[in-house]
Amino acid sequence: MKQHIFLASPHMSEEGYEQQYIKEAFDTNWIAPLGKNVTEFENEMCEKLGAKKAVALSAGTAAIHMALKACGVGRDDIVFCQSLTFSATANPITYEGAVPVFIDSEEETWNMSPAALEQAFEKYEGLGKKPKAVLVVHLYGLCAKIEEIASVCKKHGAVLIEDAAESLGTTYKGKYTGTFGDYGIISFNGNKIITSSGGGMLLFNTEDAAEKAAKVLFWATQAREQARWYQHKEIGYNYRMSNIVAGIGRGQLRVLERRVEKKREIYKYYREHIGNLPGISLMPLREESRSNCWLTAIQVADEAGVKPLDIMKALEADDIESRPVWKPMHLQPVFHDCDFVSEIENLHIVDEEMGADNSIAGTLFRRGVCMPSDTKMTKEDMERVCGVVRKLWEREDV
Repeated sequence: MKQHIFLASPHMSEEGYEQQYIKEAFDTNWIAPLGKNVTEFENEMCEKLGAKKAVALSAGTAAIHMALKACGVGRDDIVFCQSLTFSATANPITYEGAVPVFIDSEEETWNMSPAALEQAFEKYEGLGKKPKAVLVVHLYGLCAKIEEIASVCKKHGAVLIEDAAESLGTTYKGKYTGTFGDYGIISFNGNKIITSSGGGMLLFNTEDAAEKAAKVLFWATQAREQARWYQHKEIGYNYRMSNIVAGIGRGQLRVLERRVEKKREIYKYYREHIGNLPGISLMPLREESRSNCWLTAIQVADEAGVKPLDIMKALEADDIESRPVWKPMHLQPVFHDCDFVSEIENLHIVDEEMGADNSIAGTLFRRGVCMPSDTKMTKEDMERVCGVVRKLWEREDV
């Protein structure tokens, strides 16, 4: 019987590091959302990545929410957000009553287009609406054009927040993603490159941002004032990470580089074994960047004779997980009233069923497949996946 092949699943350390930290928490009875593991996880992440400060939270989504609050985003404020991403990037903008404006991608990195971002600033500043913040994403571990984007943000006086939920371990010119912006977001969800079963972290990368760390911690622990009784002057949130979850994270951090190398090995295997099929291209890797290759995604050209859905269905029939590339936020029904800025003129729907348009983000979505990228995959597993894909190109009608 064939083994199920996961898209991306939790992978605990072979040495059992996680159990050691969890046992210590139980032995000392520190189970609550504070304790040595929480503090050390924050310290170890700062040391690893080069952030000034960090606050461990219940999810990456919570970290985005706290970053937005920390930079003063409030009701009716404009926040520029990458469109090609998971909804968890955009949702927190609405928590504060702010208005998301979605920015198209560019083809070299699949991430936010610096040119479209500049276009958006010119548009909204011309309307007398100065945006408060920019939310850029490092999609699937691919580093965005972060220097250019940071330069645009600096020019227009906007706070830069990096959603590095998918890119932990990715570097650009030797510097880790999540540390270029004022704030950085990390996720430890079960499918991420390392996981604590859940949880996230907010990184503070400038002196001004780091001064907000204590305030973020205050908000994340229900905004309880220092009084003998329970007193609250602000709305708070139950966002703090538990000492048990942090213990898992500490153990996982010790094997991060090992996981990055395995993800990159998977990417290389796909490149060598299906990357030469007519109409197939893999997500782009930049010379200046070392991507963590969290998920290896492919593009299937319209003229390939095989559709992305054909690949996903064939893999599913062999008990192998895959999935589409994220559907862009500007195409999501929940955000249908939000503005979208693109360099593409004459935007229109080109696939009614998917609701995909001819923007860069829409095209990447329509043509994309995320291939199995589980770090527990064996060479035999990878060959099995590639074999299923290659058979589709052997059909007589292709």
